[in-house]
Amino acid sequence: MFAVYADKPNPEDPLAGLVVGERPEPEVPAGWVAVNVKAASLNMHDLWTLRGVGIKAEQFPMVLGCDGAGTLADGSEVVIHGVINDEDWRGDETMDPKRTLLTEKLQGSFADTIVLPKRNVLAKPAGLSFTDAACLGTAWLTAYRMLFTKAAARPGQTILVQGASGGVATALVQLGKAAGLRVWATGRSEDKRALAERLGAHGVFEPGARLPGKVDAVFETVGEASWSHSMRALKPGGVIVCSGATTGGNPPAELQRLFFFQLHVVGSMMGTRDELADLVTFLDLTGLRPQVGLELPMEKAEEGFRAMLGGETAGKIVFTR
Repeated sequence: MFAVYADKPNPEDPLAGLVVGERPEPEVPAGWVAVNVKAASLNMHDLWTLRGVGIKAEQFPMVLGCDGAGTLADGSEVVIHGVINDEDWRGDETMDPKRTLLTEKLQGSFADTIVLPKRNVLAKPAGLSFTDAACLGTAWLTAYRMLFTKAAARPGQTILVQGASGGVATALVQLGKAAGLRVWATGRSEDKRALAERLGAHGVFEPGARLPGKVDAVFETVGEASWSHSMRALKPGGVIVCSGATTGGNPPAELQRLFFFQLHVVGSMMGTRDELADLVTFLDLTGLRPQVGLELPMEKAEEGFRAMLGGETAGKIVFTR
């Protein structure tokens, strides 16, 4: 079958191990399903896989792709949930100590076919395109959990989204606006700030800029470069929700500010199947749709990888079949 896969890990030059070619057809164990992939979106996790992070060398070659959408053998249209759990686990799937993501142990979605446990597919509403649905399982699910589960954000509150041009950040802006939050966002270029404004941000600022006031919550995927600004932006008792650190994972501790203002720092990772189901319903009811910055046929996947590696994002990058 056709697939986009990592042939070998390369920490220094991740695209050196990227192959667009053929892989064997997968077998379908009992209790699992085969999804005929129609669209799948690119995530930073795919670049980490190419670097060999979170995956052992003997697990290569590995088909890339953490999420997507497609059809089952009976024609049912489905969305993929990329968190894979131990079959005996009960409760929040993200807390399972044995949980993995697609491409860590199981082959991913950048292929004609992906094989998954049956519980890892959800019905796709007819009104949601395959391209839009392919954006939900990683970036949009991460943003949904950050906003509504971890920050418990309420309509009327003010939030700050740092680095608002990538998949998670654009989802945070769109979801926050749709949920009745005042959304402020930072962007390192005029184009990125303009994008955040078009997506609904009520105010856009250069990184580190003085804000009009303090915020109830800050959403972090940037890390070291923006951390001090995030801490200074919070109201007393406010919360930073962090799901990534694209500029480095060793920010200043800011401990005096942390305890003096009784701030909260919360980690967030992907989301549960129930949260994904709620997110899909939210989009179906509201008509909200993901910001897709680049859509390519899967055969041209390398172009999408190069755009992400170069920071040339304006929303999600989606590959279609």
